[in-house]
Amino acid sequence: MLDSPLDRGLKAFARRAWAEAFAELSRADAAAPLAAAALERLAMAAYLLGRDVESEELLARAHQAFLSEGNPLGAARCAVWITFGLFSRGDRARAAGWAQRAHRLIDDGRIDSAEQGYLIVQSALKAVGEGDVESARQRFGDAAAIGERFGDRDLVSLARQGQGRALIRLGQTTAGVALLDEVMVAVTQGELSPIITGTIYCSVVDACFDMFDLRRAHEWTEALDGWCASQPDMVPYRGSCRVHRAEIMVLRGRWDEAMREAECASAPGSPQTLGAAWYQRAEIHRLRGELGEAEDAYRHASDAGRSTQPGLALLRLAQGRVDAALSAIDRASDEARGRRLRTGLLAARIEIHLAAGDRDGARRDADELSAIATELSTPFTTALAGQALGAVALEEGDARGALRWLEASRESWRELAAPYDTARTHVLIGRACRALGDRDGARMELESACRTFKTLGAATDLAATERLGRALVTEPAGGALTTREIEVLRLVAAGKTNRAIADDLAISEKTVARHLSNIFVKLDLPSRAAATAYAFQHQLL
Repeated sequence: MLDSPLDRGLKAFARRAWAEAFAELSRADAAAPLAAAALERLAMAAYLLGRDVESEELLARAHQAFLSEGNPLGAARCAVWITFGLFSRGDRARAAGWAQRAHRLIDDGRIDSAEQGYLIVQSALKAVGEGDVESARQRFGDAAAIGERFGDRDLVSLARQGQGRALIRLGQTTAGVALLDEVMVAVTQGELSPIITGTIYCSVVDACFDMFDLRRAHEWTEALDGWCASQPDMVPYRGSCRVHRAEIMVLRGRWDEAMREAECASAPGSPQTLGAAWYQRAEIHRLRGELGEAEDAYRHASDAGRSTQPGLALLRLAQGRVDAALSAIDRASDEARGRRLRTGLLAARIEIHLAAGDRDGARRDADELSAIATELSTPFTTALAGQALGAVALEEGDARGALRWLEASRESWRELAAPYDTARTHVLIGRACRALGDRDGARMELESACRTFKTLGAATDLAATERLGRALVTEPAGGALTTREIEVLRLVAAGKTNRAIADDLAISEKTVARHLSNIFVKLDLPSRAAATAYAFQHQLL
């Protein structure tokens, strides 16, 4: 006798063939309403296929079916899962209602069960949101104890990752990270259910981003990708988790994959997630030199309530609008609260201040970024701070000191397998080598950067580095000019006034004067006429 759709659906569910399970169980449900347990499985399959609204509706039906069957524990379990889904989507009021219903069923029935632990996890998450982290840590511990008592590995792992994140927030980073790593072993070994696996992974990756520990985030992502590949129809990651995955892929130079993740994450969802996803899409466009597309994507991010900084300021810099970039990044930095946001703003502001010729401002920001890197001591912040300190030292005329910072930064970027950032550091090292009279070293560093930029499709960086390469090989030692200074020198040689140069480059006359002063000092030139002669002699026009 042939299997019925119900039998085929349950077998597919056991094999983790989620699309087949959903199709067969849906077919069986259409023929005759499923019993509660089968409905619950259909709801789980729907969730794992990314059909969140259908999953919630099916869980609500399963909840009622369990009540009709006289099974309050099953009904409470469905209410718990609905609560988690609503809470993760930001629907806090309905989540609270379903949580209260689950509490009532368990309390009225005096049921001692693992479901109590899941409700405690939910209350711990609420405490975190209210800022009561110590209370949350204790509640997560209580939930883990209940999970141990009932042999519920999902609950134990879910609660322990909550404990780990609470410890990190309380400043006990080593202990917190150790708990997260322990939990992720269970995740990557396939010891947990698929839904809990995805939930824990996304939480751990978010914690890694909070700590700027992107290497750890990448390692756990790589470890879990094999598990995901075995279930190709599954959608284990949602919202902010997908955005973080896109950020990891950008760091690793996998920009096409990053764009696909960001596009998936920018499907309709919560405004916060939607904005973050559009911001990541804008960043990828900017890195590729697709400046018009980047502008549009930043606008979508802003419409969804996400700050567009520091990306939009860096876009203005790429467009040559240095003063606009400086105004935007300064305003955003003044308003920034929180180490995570401020770190990114500082790195961008240093680059923009240097382009504007403001070495003092860049030095202050680089010192602040260095202090943050020392406190966090992660490869990412170490690389970022070293790159900034090297860039500032180079503009201050200390090429040898710059090299020490930049070479250490390059090793940290390589440790992170971050090709784009490694290439940008190669450019700075090339400039430092040229300033020290090492023409061959400068040429090799710039050629290496160009190869990487070409492979990645980083059009803006490629063009700027090629221009820099042509200019650097003709400059005397100690006379390395920035890309903006070369542009100003070319316009001076073309006979333009400071006002005309300011108009052409969309910067202020004051900024033009500052660039000219830097050019005269670097090249040891006394006048505009001498600068014009230098430009003609060295074929910079």
